[in-house]
Amino acid sequence: MFKFSVDSRKWHISIERSSSVHASNLNIKAPEDSPNTDGIRIQHSTNVTVSSSTIKTGDDCIGIGDGSKYININRILCGPGHGISIGSLGENGRRETVEYVTVRRASFYTTENGVRIKTWQGGHGYARHIRFEHISFSRVIRPIIIDQYSCPPYQHCKNYSTAVEVSNILYNLRGTTSGEIAVELSCSESVPCKNIRMKDVQLDYGINGKIYDGHPKSHCLSVVQSWDEGNVYPNVPCLTKKLSY
Repeated sequence: MFKFSVDSRKWHISIERSSSVHASNLNIKAPEDSPNTDGIRIQHSTNVTVSSSTIKTGDDCIGIGDGSKYININRILCGPGHGISIGSLGENGRRETVEYVTVRRASFYTTENGVRIKTWQGGHGYARHIRFEHISFSRVIRPIIIDQYSCPPYQHCKNYSTAVEVSNILYNLRGTTSGEIAVELSCSESVPCKNIRMKDVQLDYGINGKIYDGHPKSHCLSVVQSWDEGNVYPNVPCLTKKLSY
């Protein structure tokens, strides 16, 4: 596996239709304003591990697409860029799936997004059994995103009665955001997200290493059977607080 990849015209590394891949100690770099320069793109692959790497790009540090399962991302330094993304899934009504993904001990610095799941309206399939654990953010604009309303720029997309199912997602993370909405859960009104769990989530408003008095907000749409398991800030009103005895 290449150890260095600099200024690729598009994706730096693509892992496609592969199994049992281990990539580590990578250094990937592209200008912050360079579009479609994903660091690593994973699709149709099983048992992939990416660890101990630094990724600075103009798009996703790591993008995980259709047909990916048993993906482990560990100790990644991401930023600048668009964060780590699942998707987008379900474009043009396609059935697409991602499952059993773990992102652990990643650090995000000045990224546009943190950890994101994105799907198109009218799609089919699922994104499920995904864990974002022990993650840190510094000046990330939108740390947590589920967006099931992907739409081409400058177009008005209608609501559909079908959607990619998003379920069994765990968040455990902390750090600072430079944006207003720290937690955005915009799920399909026809196929709501379910079993979204958050525990030990602390997202403060901060710039240049300093925490300020601003209060980050959360946004919820169509989230059911989901849980605040303790120590979650900002408050996410669509999560039911679990009582401890």
